[in-house]
Amino acid sequence: MTPRDAYAALSDHGRRISALEGAATILSWDQETMMPPRGGAQRAESRGALAAVLQDLRTDPRIADWIAEAGRADDWPADIAADLRDADRAYTRAARLPAGLAEALARETASAHQVWAEARAARDFPRFVPALTRVLALRREEAAAVAAPGQTPYDALLEEFEPGARVEDLIPVFARLRAGLTETLDRIRGAAVRPPKLTGAFPESAQMALARDLAGDCGYDWSAGRLDRAVHPFSSGSGGDVRITTRVDPSDPTECIFATLHETGHALYEQGIAPALLGRPSGRWASMGVHESQSRFWENHIGRSEAFAPWLLHRMSIAFGEIGVKKAGQLHAAVNRVERGFIRTAADEAQYDLHILMRFDLERALLSGDLPPEDLEVAWADRFEADFGRRPRHAAEGCLQDVHWSEGMIGYFPTYTLGNLNAAALAAAMRRDLPDLDAALSAGDLSAPLDWMRDRVHRHGRVMNAPELMAQACGGPVDETPLLAHLHAKFGAIYDF
Repeated sequence: MTPRDAYAALSDHGRRISALEGAATILSWDQETMMPPRGGAQRAESRGALAAVLQDLRTDPRIADWIAEAGRADDWPADIAADLRDADRAYTRAARLPAGLAEALARETASAHQVWAEARAARDFPRFVPALTRVLALRREEAAAVAAPGQTPYDALLEEFEPGARVEDLIPVFARLRAGLTETLDRIRGAAVRPPKLTGAFPESAQMALARDLAGDCGYDWSAGRLDRAVHPFSSGSGGDVRITTRVDPSDPTECIFATLHETGHALYEQGIAPALLGRPSGRWASMGVHESQSRFWENHIGRSEAFAPWLLHRMSIAFGEIGVKKAGQLHAAVNRVERGFIRTAADEAQYDLHILMRFDLERALLSGDLPPEDLEVAWADRFEADFGRRPRHAAEGCLQDVHWSEGMIGYFPTYTLGNLNAAALAAAMRRDLPDLDAALSAGDLSAPLDWMRDRVHRHGRVMNAPELMAQACGGPVDETPLLAHLHAKFGAIYDF
């Protein structure tokens, strides 16, 4: 077998895995959007069975032989070299998993998700504790199995979402960010300015219609996607099938608007990966920190920007009539109003990362065993009170608000803050390249930022690793400086400090 024959065999095998991963994604999407309530147990079995098939394919010993043979050629282009690099990483990780663990994780997290949804609706954290305990035990087992030399258990799980990242590198960046956020928040809380609130009638049908319009304005391809409602908004899929969800609060349209823009950002990334890369290791997202940069960019640097406010006011006035503000500047201030809310997904930019840093600390304590699952509700409330000055009134606005831990997604939360860091750096670079950006945004023309992201980020998939991709897009390494500068400038203008 020649190196090219080996690469061809590896590619055929990888496309089969990718196709079945797509089927698993649809099962998960259906569970959150359309599955009947009594379908949970059967869905857990289906997802477990499919996970077992995928694990067999991912650990096929021929993969190692194909990679070794293909690697004998030294003239591969960058995309194929990336395929081989990432296929080797994925195979090594999968081969370390004990037999049956992937199936057990898929089955247990599908079941835990159902329990979480019921516990959240009932505001009953103790109902969720046994499921959370089982998920944590399985994830600890996974972390111990897949950890590379020198990796901590948490790093081993973080690797799944942010390849190459290490807690020891994140902690100092997050500490500097926290200090800067606290300084900005102190100025906001000491300001005399109080932005207006939106008022009016916001019917569900009108919110969903507006959500659809805004996603289309951003460039979302409706022939390759759809919009539905979910308890916890998310985006899923790739290529020609990229689905988004949102949620509706009849008293406040901003949650639907910005959740939709957030998930549209994720979807635009998936729809923008070069077609030639789809189904290949290099055709996946570079990291979840890059993925979250896209959602946070469209949600905050476009949707909550001063330049976009005239167009958003126009769209909202058509959808709802009177909304309590008449001018674009008033709307801009209203949608960036800083309040001590309990819900992460509804948090303003100034406080959002404090929500994430709290979860980052708590989930590391859960994984290590320093925080028993049954103590999470109180630990969450104590930390929230320390950071925000308020205690959650019940678990649904506390430790049950997020879906992540029911899905076993330990290590995902820090990627939101990495996404904010990346988004601010990308926005700064974009503004240097597009001096007429604000005029286009005011008119509702979002083609320029989409084209810029397509060229700098989307089309490349995972051909470059995340730090390389961000460095070439932004002109250098990313740190907390652009985000803190953005927040200080935005909120300084709104709150007059």
